[in-house]
Amino acid sequence: MKAMLASAPGGPDAMVWSDVELSAPGPGEVRIRHRAIGVNFLDVYYRSGLYPWPAKTLIPGAEAAGVVEAVGDGVHDVAPGDRVAYVSRFGAYCEERLIAADQLVKIPDGLSDETVAGSLLKGLTAQYLVTSSYAVRPGDHILVHAAAGGVGLILGQWLKALGAHAIGTAGSPEKAALAKTHGYEHVIKYRQDDFVAAVRDITEGKGCAAVYDSVGADTWRGSLQCLKKRGMFVSFGQSSGLIDGFKLSDLAAHGSVSANRPVLFDYIEERAELLERCADLFSRIRTGAVRINAPDLRPLRQATEAHALLEGRKTTGSMVLIV
Repeated sequence: MKAMLASAPGGPDAMVWSDVELSAPGPGEVRIRHRAIGVNFLDVYYRSGLYPWPAKTLIPGAEAAGVVEAVGDGVHDVAPGDRVAYVSRFGAYCEERLIAADQLVKIPDGLSDETVAGSLLKGLTAQYLVTSSYAVRPGDHILVHAAAGGVGLILGQWLKALGAHAIGTAGSPEKAALAKTHGYEHVIKYRQDDFVAAVRDITEGKGCAAVYDSVGADTWRGSLQCLKKRGMFVSFGQSSGLIDGFKLSDLAAHGSVSANRPVLFDYIEERAELLERCADLFSRIRTGAVRINAPDLRPLRQATEAHALLEGRKTTGSMVLIV
């Protein structure tokens, strides 16, 4: 089968369309034929070497949807022909792959492969952010950076459904307008406005109960200033670079605030928790509480172009690679 393979960390061009051998599934394994593969910043972090490489060569890709081709001994939850999806750290940018059966979830009827591949990782991230990193309550003011990104568009709708006041930041008028149609009461164009001052005005000086920050280096200091006393700073990404210079005393300086750096995989490691969070996400998508826009579709072998666009912050919503 074919895969986008990288032999060393580097830019988008580090990925090369290559032949890869694939064996039959072993005990507890499933062989999947991919149909749609999501593109995420996590893929960029691994490809660039920001996150440690798992082996000599790397196939990036953290989420996909497809069809079960064969199962190994001891697999009972899925069978050949089932439509399934998964989230993993890497390994998805390929036509077919082997994966542990306990990582798979069945795709509900009525949801397309492209919708699930473009929303599973992002949607599960939003789900644990609003339920576990900080349990959002009605009336809370919540700030979300990159509001027009894949996670941001889902978060805005989820926060609105929970009765919170969603405040977003975006880099252009077009992105700000998009975010406004996805649950945000206020969207701050951070390239022309001081988002700290804007949040102070919006909240009448009270600050936010939580800030969900996937940008990192460019925003974290301002994020802390946007919190109310005993608020929660949630850093779940670093699209602008790693946070540098953070000190525990910064939390005291901004009103006994708290901070956490969650990782999705710690919230879906146990299969029962994975299924529970997926059920919550799929239910909200199917009822329309969370609307998933049609993703930007590209052939798998154009993953290099997809990464360049993502790193250049030239995307909105989600991108999906089609096999």
